[in-house]
Amino acid sequence: MRKELLPGEQVIVVTRRQARMLGGPVLVFILVPALAAYGCAWIVKGGPAKLLPILDATWTPWFLAACIGIAAAIIVGYSLRRFLKWRAVRYILTSRRIVARFGMFRRRDWQVSLAAIRNVGVQQSVLQRIFRSGNISLDTGHPGGTIMTDVPEVAKFRSFILDAIDELPEGEIFEAGAVEDFADADFLREIGGNTRNERRWKR
Repeated sequence: MRKELLPGEQVIVVTRRQARMLGGPVLVFILVPALAAYGCAWIVKGGPAKLLPILDATWTPWFLAACIGIAAAIIVGYSLRRFLKWRAVRYILTSRRIVARFGMFRRRDWQVSLAAIRNVGVQQSVLQRIFRSGNISLDTGHPGGTIMTDVPEVAKFRSFILDAIDELPEGEIFEAGAVEDFADADFLREIGGNTRNERRWKR
């Protein structure tokens, strides 16, 4: 981000989405290896042969491999996938703009100039209020607007945005290209945008 800063621009805060979405993946990451270890011990002690005598000791390596493979598939397919999805999203507030970045290998982003923002709204569900997170909507006067989902410490982040807007140099105006976005429907759903009303502003 430092290499992409504009002259005189400073980074105020960088954050990711609220980590509550990692509760399930962490639980699975703990329980699955424990269950797999129990299953392997049961296999080594001849458990399959007790259930079905035809399954003698020659089947033990195959059952062990299957048990470990299933556990690894669950961890990689669920826990690791959810962790990477959470880590792939970053919200960056600078003294001039707000930038949201999505993806680790295939990166996508949008940015909004602070000078273009007319209103900063906060929406919270009951669960988000418990974890002090929420969705921040940025009203730029264009249809659809922009939404930052699951921002941690949402009230504090909103105050940072408002303070940064107040500290903009006098005469700062909304320039063409102050709002950059993508028309890809899946991407807009990911950031919480309205796919029917979203428009593209280019430089």
